[in-house]
Amino acid sequence: MRITRAVVPSLFTVLNMFCGFMAIIHASRMEFTPACWFIVLAAGFDSLDGVMARITKSASQFGVEIDSLSDVISFGAAPAFIVYQLMAQFWHEPHGIYILISSMLMILGGLRLARFNVQLVGFDKEYFTGLPIPACAITVVSFVLDFYREGIGLEPSAARVLPWMIVGLSLLMVSKVRYETLPRPSRKALRKYPWKYILLLAAAAAAVMTAGGAIFPLFVLFISFGVVRHVVTGLRRLAARAHGKYDDEIIEPTRAEP
Repeated sequence: MRITRAVVPSLFTVLNMFCGFMAIIHASRMEFTPACWFIVLAAGFDSLDGVMARITKSASQFGVEIDSLSDVISFGAAPAFIVYQLMAQFWHEPHGIYILISSMLMILGGLRLARFNVQLVGFDKEYFTGLPIPACAITVVSFVLDFYREGIGLEPSAARVLPWMIVGLSLLMVSKVRYETLPRPSRKALRKYPWKYILLLAAAAAAVMTAGGAIFPLFVLFISFGVVRHVVTGLRRLAARAHGKYDDEIIEPTRAEP
């Protein structure tokens, strides 16, 4: 059997999938802290498989499809099961409404990935349409890591917020709200988007210095920025149309100009 360069990025994708499986196993044992960290690790592998595909010049349709299948497991099914287990533990019995709410992470995340794959050719590379499923999953698990205590459970206020947060994040995945992509590491990208690299390095430093405690607030800021920009852009469109202008005459706030 001949081993090709495509094996390298696929290996990271498989590790992503395996981490999702391990997260489900730990969640089934009510071990939520390691379950959440396995999803964080899965996100690391998910970011590396694209990098390795570009380095080895082995990007393919197969890689796109297996990556999406892995993401459904690691960032859809695994966090959905964690949320279900937490809700069942807090309320002492698994009500149907909690099954429905927790499943939204998996179902709408799968729809988000399907839409992404369909739009992959010719989509706007500066933005993702809808909240990316890894960002949604990391927001959920960082929330759990911040507010869950072994042997005690979720803090009461956090338990009340959790269902509403899950509904909001799930709907954002299939929304038209746009979020910036990370530019490919290159001199050209560094010159064009220096602020993206500065913010990324600052966020990474904050996460390391706080032992992961800053991850949830940082993702809340990231998500909120996209929502606020979407609302502001919508208001500007309405105002422009009222003055007889067309959409292509509207420059979106914070959009990088070529």
